[in-house]
Amino acid sequence: MDAKLQSYIDKLNKLNFKDMYENDFFLTWEKTDDEIEAVFTVADALRYMREQNISTKIFESGLGISLFRDNSTRTRFSFASACNLLGLEVQDLDEKKSQIAHGETVRETANMISFMADVIGIRDDMYIGKGNKYMHDVVDAVTEGHKDGVLEQKPTLVNLQCDIDHPTQCMADMLHIIHKFGGVENLKGKKVAMSWAYSPSYGKPLSVPQGVIGLMTRFGMDVVLAHPEGYDVMPEVEEVARKNAAATGGSFTKTNSMAEAFKDADIVYPKSWAPFAAMEKRTELYGNGDFDGIDKLEKELLAQNAEHKDWCCTEELMKTTKDGKALYLHCLPADINDVSCKDGEVEASVFDRYRVPLYKEASFKPYIIAAMIFLAKVKDPQATLKALEERAAERHFRK
Repeated sequence: MDAKLQSYIDKLNKLNFKDMYENDFFLTWEKTDDEIEAVFTVADALRYMREQNISTKIFESGLGISLFRDNSTRTRFSFASACNLLGLEVQDLDEKKSQIAHGETVRETANMISFMADVIGIRDDMYIGKGNKYMHDVVDAVTEGHKDGVLEQKPTLVNLQCDIDHPTQCMADMLHIIHKFGGVENLKGKKVAMSWAYSPSYGKPLSVPQGVIGLMTRFGMDVVLAHPEGYDVMPEVEEVARKNAAATGGSFTKTNSMAEAFKDADIVYPKSWAPFAAMEKRTELYGNGDFDGIDKLEKELLAQNAEHKDWCCTEELMKTTKDGKALYLHCLPADINDVSCKDGEVEASVFDRYRVPLYKEASFKPYIIAAMIFLAKVKDPQATLKALEERAAERHFRK
């Protein structure tokens, strides 16, 4: 048995994650510490095995269904890569080409796409109170379909970003941090600045900052949420962060100063988002079909954003971080000054200096998603990892 792979198995043997089997992944804070650690461990194991040219296909057939109600590059391809890594073929559900426009219900759609599906990945992040609820509606429908004998198996749902959380992104961010700092044991007391930053666009989801404060407060770190007045996130997620920090000996604080957040920070995450109150209003306007109201709201929010162009990750701000060398994170794509826009979230020189680490950060996401699927579909992950190594099927036959 390979020593490194055995170390991952040994780690899993110490964790209790049995409830992840035949279950779904909605929000990180709904999972236990052991379950979160199991995802990280399996992700590392799968990555290691791929690097060793060991096939990790646990399926000989089956579908991974993807439904993206918002644009995506990294998450879309990460989901496809994760499914392929495990042996599933991906089929994208294009709602414009489906019968949904003709009145097909969620219950019916969910069952019709799931006859041979093992996993469903959904991104639905644009409307407050809608995205996460829709994902639950899909799970309820396929659970009922399986119970009624319509479906041979209940497909696992993976949240690829909703209105509340972006678990695959934030867990990829976290695994990147763990590797960067040499292990979870080295994270206690590290300062994380989750900061709003200016963007010339409006309506960016709240799920990344909420996911960050909801996850990173679980590791004993000092997490600071920074934003201009009025750019609040969901109060219930802030409460999750406070409880996490209290339980782990870390802290969760808020400030209306980007400079205060960056000072002596070990990790910075400057990212634009729309105010929670504005996102609630936009959801109401869309629900009422008030498109004139939506246009008016967009203009108001763009004007509001423009008052805070100084909220930018600059070289000067980065110098104030811990030893001037904080780890810069972003979910990408970033709004880069004089590159993708005139004024944005980050200066071009800062972004370019961290470009390679940013790409490495993104590279963890396919393995995080694959680990979520693996733990939901495999009853004994340790035995399965061992069996995959013993099978010794080459991922890439290159004699």
